[in-house]
Amino acid sequence: MAEAGIRDLAWIVEKLDEIGRLARVKSVVDPDFELAGIAARYEGEPFAVLFENVKGRDHPVLAGLYWSRDLLADLLDIEETEMVGSILRRIKKWQADPVDPIVIKSGPVLEVTQNEIDLSCIPIPFHGLKDGGPYIDAGVVIAKDPETGVRNASVQRFMLVDKEKLAISIDAGRHLELYFDKAKARGESLFFTLNIGIGPGLLFAGATPSSVAPADTDELGIASEFEGSAVRLVKGTACDVEMAADAMYALECEIVPGELTPEGPFGEVTGFYAGRFDKPVVHVRAVHHRQQPIFHTVISGIELYNMVGLLGEGAVLDSLQRQVPGVKDVFCSHGGGGFYHAVVQMDQKKHGQSKMAMAAAFAAFASLKMVTVVDDDVDIRNASDVEWALVQRLDPMTDIVRIQNAFGHELHPGFRGSVGTKVGFDATRPVPRADDQDRIRYADVTLSDHKIDIPRRS
Repeated sequence: MAEAGIRDLAWIVEKLDEIGRLARVKSVVDPDFELAGIAARYEGEPFAVLFENVKGRDHPVLAGLYWSRDLLADLLDIEETEMVGSILRRIKKWQADPVDPIVIKSGPVLEVTQNEIDLSCIPIPFHGLKDGGPYIDAGVVIAKDPETGVRNASVQRFMLVDKEKLAISIDAGRHLELYFDKAKARGESLFFTLNIGIGPGLLFAGATPSSVAPADTDELGIASEFEGSAVRLVKGTACDVEMAADAMYALECEIVPGELTPEGPFGEVTGFYAGRFDKPVVHVRAVHHRQQPIFHTVISGIELYNMVGLLGEGAVLDSLQRQVPGVKDVFCSHGGGGFYHAVVQMDQKKHGQSKMAMAAAFAAFASLKMVTVVDDDVDIRNASDVEWALVQRLDPMTDIVRIQNAFGHELHPGFRGSVGTKVGFDATRPVPRADDQDRIRYADVTLSDHKIDIPRRS
């Protein structure tokens, strides 16, 4: 992997084109609904989509960078099956020996600074048909703890309000909420930068669960592990928070405590629309971008499942393997939105270890609503195989565990006020194992050793 290049979205687009993983939409596309509608038709394909000619805008939009794990693995030059392990190794290296970001004098993001702030010039798409406005949903927020100065990276959604303002929805339980609460208690505004069009390293840093990256650590160091060197930052011109030097766009922003505006609806990871509620107003104090920027957007669905799921899987796998013997793998399913359902594969040696794995998974990734534990003869990435285990091995009287009044993800309709019921399914064989619980197995053969005529259908 050309690690230095992976921080640069322009390099990424060129690389995708080079390896045959980029579709180019050359006709004029309306950023209001049409762009997202086209992108949604290609969701899950092994290529990203670049919209070269966005109506009324001067710059292109990229979608689909995260909707194929195969594409992402190819870009990162690793095997798809090794992706979670690779991410986990990088996070562990950061935890053991963090590489701090460096602040340089200037960078590509400072090539152009708007003389007069006008967010309508940016090709921010209108996604879902019932969305409350155009949304920035793939930017990384860099903020500083008002008390300690420690930096935090996070991914939040922002709705365009007017030429100079956005509305932000801050996820409950995230460090940005903690920083904002501290600023309010001090009677101060919270300043941050919103960095759009960045590489996977920074996005993964922003999506890392709090259980992996505590509030007193600078999460930007996680991105350094993906980029192969220290993350490059530049100083803000309107506030004291840094920007990603290699971003396509960087907005310097201020939230004034007490200022609210209606935000939403927005088509979220749940597959439903998040409602319309009063949320903090974001005053944009400066807009910077490259000479030829590429706006990056994410379509709610598989892209979000992968962005969050890969980090969630790594966090859960790491926690479980440290606490529960026999845990082999974890998959945050697409049907579970990447946030809400983890399937745990294990080789259980003692009765009750599967229940321990459930509890540890919920603790490691607070957004989870459901955990299914299966044996190591089940393909956890195959929904039919997981269903087979549930049907064949789960005893409804003893193997369904409910946890009431548990903290969860506020966007999920079952967790109003971030509190609801979680459920675990133990679809493992009894211990000690009986022969009648073994699955049918066949000989491992090499088809190329045989002459086989396969009929071709016309």
